[in-house]
Amino acid sequence: MTAPVSVPVATLGRRLVGLVVDWALASAISAGFLGYDPMATLAVFALMTWLMIGTLGATIGHVVAGLAVRTPVGGLPGPGRALARTVALCLVIPAVVWGPDGRGLHDVWAGTVVTRVR
Repeated sequence: MTAPVSVPVATLGRRLVGLVVDWALASAISAGFLGYDPMATLAVFALMTWLMIGTLGATIGHVVAGLAVRTPVGGLPGPGRALARTVALCLVIPAVVWGPDGRGLHDVWAGTVVTRVR
């Protein structure tokens, strides 16, 4: 059983904007330094996502879209939840399977929620 969500869940549009920004940044880093190898791009995306969510609670794309990743009660996720969320996100399928509360399976598994902050 998951904890009830007491923070508002962000809309799909804003989440997609954040994802596109983050993937574009990972692609640029991969193209500039790693020969734009697909696995290198995924690794850059994963590392960037884990580090930023684990420390700041948001990626650069989230900040651009006015979003943040929080626990269901509004706290910062921390490195453990951020790692679980990032691994599941990189598997893709958990990110496109949604629960009735509007969270992706990767957020449900990690005990996180993407919320609008501005």
